[in-house]
Amino acid sequence: MSLLEVKGLTRDFGALRAVDRVSLQLEAGNILGFIGPNGAGKSTTLRILATLDVPTAGRVLLDGHSLVDAPDKARPLIGYMPDRYGTYDDVTVEEFLDFFARAYGLTGALRRQRVASVMDFTGLGPLADRLATSLSKGMRQRVALGRTLLHDPKLLLLDEPADGLDPRARIELRELLRALAAQGKAVIISSHILTELAEICDTCAIIEQGRLLATGRVEDILRQSAGVAALELMVRLSVGDEGEAAWARAERLLLEQPRVGRVSREGESLRVRLELEPGSGPRERDAAAAVLLAAMVSAGLGVCSFGMREHNLEDAFMTVTRGRLA
Repeated sequence: MSLLEVKGLTRDFGALRAVDRVSLQLEAGNILGFIGPNGAGKSTTLRILATLDVPTAGRVLLDGHSLVDAPDKARPLIGYMPDRYGTYDDVTVEEFLDFFARAYGLTGALRRQRVASVMDFTGLGPLADRLATSLSKGMRQRVALGRTLLHDPKLLLLDEPADGLDPRARIELRELLRALAAQGKAVIISSHILTELAEICDTCAIIEQGRLLATGRVEDILRQSAGVAALELMVRLSVGDEGEAAWARAERLLLEQPRVGRVSREGESLRVRLELEPGSGPRERDAAAAVLLAAMVSAGLGVCSFGMREHNLEDAFMTVTRGRLA
């Protein structure tokens, strides 16, 4: 049995259906990326999973416990980090964590050990005596994550934890999440930074207007959304003194080639979409790309680099939600 099982989860606010029959499963040790634009239903779903809201319909089981019928049994297993959280004035990092350890019911040596362990894991030890309100955004996110880990939950619910972080802080957060998954914790992380999710998530779920449009392993969703009958190439050119005329000549030449469906310029490169026959495999894709490269070289275009463009999670999201966005 999966650690988390969600079946037909629905939440209505009057006439508005914020979450519409969402179903998913999550195993221990896995990270699930919860993807969707503002208003898609991500935060509402996470609040229900955190037992902070009650669904209109549906069932949620966490380690066999119903979040609706037995929330008191499920709550000790949950660590919830909302997208907005507060700190207290004139409270140090250690005092902040100790306060929440007491709120979780930890006492004596166990409480002190858990606070010290969390500070060590999140790298907050050197900042123990700093006021929590004086920390950078990245360090405050670490404090919030540390608070979430104090009672050693099995399921972590992280709502936009990378929002507003600089690149280094995002990398460090990513490493912490990988370490938590390696410890056997299940993690659900919602984010608009899709490239970050692709690098850390085992599975993802794409939600739009309350409905789950796709769910599964990241590589499976990427493969399905990419489509077997299309290939995208990135071609970098050296235009020399010819300038814009060379770009126009290259685009015109490409559009005249068989199977080229679309050409667009991205910086110093051209993004080219080749339309292939259904069922085309790697050999057919390579052959089509080779024909295109030969045509460009024969035309005297200065091709600096020529390669396939990797399909990413942003592409998958745009493909899955195409025609559904309001």
